[in-house]
Amino acid sequence: MARILVVEDEESIGEVIDLNLSLAGHSVVHVTSAERAQDLWDNGDKNFDIALLDIMLPGMSGVSLCEYFREMGSDIGIIMLSAKSQEQDKVVSLSVGADDYMTKPFGVNELQARISALLRRIKKDEKAVQPQNEDTIVSGPFSLNMRSRILSKNGEVIDLTSVEFSIMELFFKNEGMALTREKILEGVWGQNYYGDIKIVDVNIRRLRMKIEEDPSSPEFIVTVWGYGYRWTV
Repeated sequence: MARILVVEDEESIGEVIDLNLSLAGHSVVHVTSAERAQDLWDNGDKNFDIALLDIMLPGMSGVSLCEYFREMGSDIGIIMLSAKSQEQDKVVSLSVGADDYMTKPFGVNELQARISALLRRIKKDEKAVQPQNEDTIVSGPFSLNMRSRILSKNGEVIDLTSVEFSIMELFFKNEGMALTREKILEGVWGQNYYGDIKIVDVNIRRLRMKIEEDPSSPEFIVTVWGYGYRWTV
């Protein structure tokens, strides 16, 4: 099972999450502020598989904490927890490196399903770093190293989250092919993903910011209007 960091300031919600995840066999550390979570991290307690971060917290926000984890180079799986009125915060969370988000109120079964899906993807990524016959996929000026999980463009390394790397791997293996959003969602997040399909669009925008010379006029990740996206070099 997983070690999970829960950052939630509403006691009733935090207790329900803590209890149910513990009953499912996970090890849970629950704190009520982003500052406390950051203190744990800075003091060396970083061995978490998943983090559940409430967006609205007293003081430092969950979005800022998510951004901090990514700036520190952590590949921890991150699920944001938001209220229905915080739609823009969801988009911002994904743009700074969150893997998924859930809208309150949510059911325990859905939460456990999201965590299981994210854990499967993390384990898949860990397996992918093992030696393979084909360590590197080359596409135009890009090189995707499957062992080190590194994307390079003209020899320069581009920092990617686990989700972004999985999307690029899917693109590289389907060069020139138009992929529907549903196909990308299934290939990266899994068949049983419960969330909104627009998570694909948010991650595509984030990837374009990293790999395109002009993200507003993309050369490599091309929109296929009314259908999805195509990787072209």
